[in-house]
Amino acid sequence: MRGVAGALLGANSDVNVLDMEASIEHLSRGTPGEVDRLLVVVEPYYRALETAGRIAPLARELGIPSVLAIANKIRDEEDARLIRDYCRAHGLELAIEIAFDEDVRNADRQGRSLIDAAPDATTVRAVRELAHALV
Repeated sequence: MRGVAGALLGANSDVNVLDMEASIEHLSRGTPGEVDRLLVVVEPYYRALETAGRIAPLARELGIPSVLAIANKIRDEEDARLIRDYCRAHGLELAIEIAFDEDVRNADRQGRSLIDAAPDATTVRAVRELAHALV
């Protein structure tokens, strides 16, 4: 993984996105290398929150200058509040809140990417918004 990440991050490109496993293993091994920004997807569940709470300090120890949280699968205001409060308490900047979207599940059941199955889905629009804000 380190070799692949290093090759991608050293490529002549303005932006490289690596979707890494939801765990601290890559960070604890120092795999990300020269990363400018780490996006941590956080869902309104205890384990997801605790994983984010472990990832942020590890990322900072590795010298990653920007660590942002993405709240995902938000079903109601309580979910949103839970993630906002957790991020605030753990020094994580919240970049965006993405609502739970049945189109994601439907696309997965069809074995299709979301953008192909439902290009106007709430999640597709939210990710586009986030991408534009990050660039």
